Amino acid sequence: MAESGVTEESLRTKITEQLQATHVAIEDMSGGCGQAFSAIIVSPLFEKKTTLAKHRLVNTALKAEIAAIHAWTPKCYTPEQWEKERGKVVAPGKETNGEVVTGTTA
Repeated sequence: MAESGVTEESLRTKITEQLQATHVAIEDMSGGCGQAFSAIIVSPLFEKKTTLAKHRLVNTALKAEIAAIHAWTPKCYTPEQWEKERGKVVAPGKETNGEVVTGTTA
């Protein structure tokens, strides 16, 4: 179990249930201690919302989890945006070191 009690699976489950997400990719960026996570979240609830409004929706849904961890980096897309972007997007946090993640689907 992660030190914080927060796991990739617990985040994925809560995001899927509370944000009606159609795609969720979570990555533990902390090396397994559960203190830093990045996420790609696709939800129809993000339609017609600014980036800030999307992040507020996510942060409100995950208030307790975010308080228990050190770092949280979400990337939020509408289903339409995701269809356009998914060929170009790498996992959040991967842009900085050049690694590309392929074949990651929910």
